[in-house]
Amino acid sequence: MTALPPPSEEHPRRAMLHGLRPVFRAGVGLWWDLHVHGADRAPADGPVVFASNHIGWLDGPLLAICAPRPVHALTKTEMFAGRMGAFLRGAGQIPLDRFGADPSALKSCVRVLGDGGAVGIFPEGTRGPGTHDVFHHGATYLAMVSGAPVVPVTMIGTRVPGGGTSSLPPRGSRIDVVVGEAWRTTQTPWPRTREHTLATSALLWQHLRDELSRALSLTGRALPGPLPAGDVEDDPDTGFVEQHRGAS
Repeated sequence: MTALPPPSEEHPRRAMLHGLRPVFRAGVGLWWDLHVHGADRAPADGPVVFASNHIGWLDGPLLAICAPRPVHALTKTEMFAGRMGAFLRGAGQIPLDRFGADPSALKSCVRVLGDGGAVGIFPEGTRGPGTHDVFHHGATYLAMVSGAPVVPVTMIGTRVPGGGTSSLPPRGSRIDVVVGEAWRTTQTPWPRTREHTLATSALLWQHLRDELSRALSLTGRALPGPLPAGDVEDDPDTGFVEQHRGAS
């Protein structure tokens, strides 16, 4: 794998992310019946992209504290307001403008990967049924730029059927976090053609969907289904959509 040139962006903060993970994970385990499966499937070192489905508010915090390694997750800029924003920045999370080009976010991710760290991303773009019916190309881009493996993560139980985008499961509910088999592609320097990127995205998209099916089979559980009518987050019209697979 070719080494990445050092990007201008500084590495996101790490102290809180590393230091508080055990504390928050213990707290989550006391409040919910938390089970993490397949943690040994993730590379123990070197750059890695964790790509998770997205069904509820709790997915982001769980990805940061329950993934096999500390994760700098791409998080929508709307979350970075007030005290919550200060906490997220202190915990090393990366703000992302989902509705426009965001070179700063991409440079931060490349910096993390270049330093041998882990980036977290939600390819569906927003909370929903969590079935990977939508796939944005960010994970593909990071894998192609860095050569880092993409490790699927499936969240199950972070939203109950009928629950809204910001709902939390009741105390004592079972939550499963399933780590899947890594997917790899060849590091591809510029110029990367649109056709190559889309073809690579199609392969990664299918891998995420296959690993989602395996996670549901492993746990014997189901996803919560669609969000309630009217409780739908805006999402940019980019990437793949199930009913138009292959279009972007």
